[in-house]
Amino acid sequence: MDIDYRLAFDLAPVGLALSRNRSIIDCNQRLCEMFGTTREQLIGQSFQVLYPSVDEFERTGARISPILNRSGTYADDRIMRRVEGRLKGEAFWCHVTGRALNREAPHEAGIWCFEDLSARRPVKAELTPREREVAAHLMQGLTSKQIGKTLSISHRTVEIYRARLMRKYKASNAGDLIQKLMAG
Repeated sequence: MDIDYRLAFDLAPVGLALSRNRSIIDCNQRLCEMFGTTREQLIGQSFQVLYPSVDEFERTGARISPILNRSGTYADDRIMRRVEGRLKGEAFWCHVTGRALNREAPHEAGIWCFEDLSARRPVKAELTPREREVAAHLMQGLTSKQIGKTLSISHRTVEIYRARLMRKYKASNAGDLIQKLMAG
């Protein structure tokens, strides 16, 4: 039996995108549904349209580049935003996994998978871009020093952001904060 790879791509249960220089060159139906838009509106667009801010898009690109260079793959949980539709602008947690087709030039071309986590992890607090980054790293189990190194900020600055997150989520300690972040 012949396999129709285009049909498999289009009907995959997760969002899929092919990229070139951080722009979307193709995507499937699930990605469009997830972000509340159409394939025609996404093709040719920078991935920046899927991020809550230009700053987060730029910092994420800079952060993942060395990892893609080293291993060829990257994965994290991050807050993205809906592009169109009735939920336009809504922030939601998304698991993103990607593979660079050329490790030497990681953003040149890639394959990206997006999984909407909003059903099990809703965004309950209004967070700044940096708070979203710190929260994502806390959920990965990184220490303040590791987060600071990853984000090129001091560990004391990370601790300030963590304290803000604890206030916003009404968490009593770091473990409670992580549990509340995971729950939304």
